[in-house]
Amino acid sequence: MTGNNHYAAYPSLCDRVVLITGGASGIGSAMVEQFALQGAKVGFLDIAVDQAMELIDSLKGRSTHQPFFIRCDITDISALRPAIQQVEEHFGTIRVLINNAANDDRHDMQDVTPEYWDNRMNVNLRHHFFTIQAVSPAMTSAGGGSVINMSSIAWRIPSMGLPAYVTAKAAIVGLTRAMAHELGCSKIRVNSVLPGAIATERQKQLWWTPEYEAEIMGRQALKTSVLPNDVARMVLFLASDDSSAITNQSFVVDGGWV
Repeated sequence: MTGNNHYAAYPSLCDRVVLITGGASGIGSAMVEQFALQGAKVGFLDIAVDQAMELIDSLKGRSTHQPFFIRCDITDISALRPAIQQVEEHFGTIRVLINNAANDDRHDMQDVTPEYWDNRMNVNLRHHFFTIQAVSPAMTSAGGGSVINMSSIAWRIPSMGLPAYVTAKAAIVGLTRAMAHELGCSKIRVNSVLPGAIATERQKQLWWTPEYEAEIMGRQALKTSVLPNDVARMVLFLASDDSSAITNQSFVVDGGWV
């Protein structure tokens, strides 16, 4: 099943169990929708209950399997582990993990306290490792799978005004490369995706000024906004068997900014 016949359908994703963190809004909600329309069994975690319910309602009658939502603060590892277990109990073994949850709040370097720094690492980085740790044993027993970690071009530009976020997003690429080799013998592929300036509702509400849009268009090779679904379609490919020989790689989706 696919929501738009103009784009690829991946038979290998039909009935595949997918877990997405931060799936209620932005790029995350686009991924929940796109995987559901491929016929996948999608579990997703978030703290935004209302947005998650709206997303599930929007997919009624359009997807083979209704997405399964669990409210979970991914910075609380003691809550994250049982949430993952609930998804497995509901759908079965997770074969695709997408570490998407993040927060790109701006911050001045002089205002960063040790507590704020630790919080930014918890929100943007730490859970990537612990979700992989949690799903990999069953994924290995099932014959392998695909892990996609969401990084950002922010550390490659590099961006200013959010140094803790940039540091975390750079570290995700390092973690991806380490985990690709740790888990390769188990037939688990690990890749990262680096979105650019994506026109999510959050971005448009908080920072998408005419001046910022002009800067984006001046830097991108493609003079058009990059949308959440543009990122989701890259993730679909990396989750599918069509990318079975691809691991330890980072894929930029930014309209040619980097």
